Amino acid sequence: MQKDSELVKAVLDGDKQAFGVLVKRYERPVRAVALGVLGDYHLATDVSQDAFVTAYENLPGLRKPVAFGSWLMKITHRCALDCVRRKNGQSPLEPVVSSGSHGRNGRLDEEKQWLLSAVIKLPKGEKQVIMLRYFSGRSVKEVADVLGRSVGTVTKQLSRAHKRLRNILERSEK
Repeated sequence: MQKDSELVKAVLDGDKQAFGVLVKRYERPVRAVALGVLGDYHLATDVSQDAFVTAYENLPGLRKPVAFGSWLMKITHRCALDCVRRKNGQSPLEPVVSSGSHGRNGRLDEEKQWLLSAVIKLPKGEKQVIMLRYFSGRSVKEVADVLGRSVGTVTKQLSRAHKRLRNILERSEK
């Protein structure tokens, strides 16, 4: 598997298919970030596409290609917040209960919304490792490579995030 930095270089050298690989690699965590802000699956999908377009257009300005993943997540978060602002201050995190994972209205069911809102409350570094590890299905080593951190650091952040998530979820059950 090619590293993000290699794919970024290939895109900058004119290989548009390399960006397709990055999109496939990050589509789930990007959608998860957008969904965490918006609470609406369909809006999150639209914002995800906007985030990828913005990233593609601004790729030449990326100083550290090794940090592509975290850079993309920041872009996604900003795009989602812009979407909220455009909707004139409607609350983005109102959970709506639906029968399946995504109901007809495109909203997450209550349990998934509850878990995602807990993940969103994590500190930035822990949130990144959780999203890359579980929403994107990457190994700990792959997460470390994406973020430019050691495997030990990522393992420790995952451990802290798990503990913090348990505490957040236990508090919210009461």
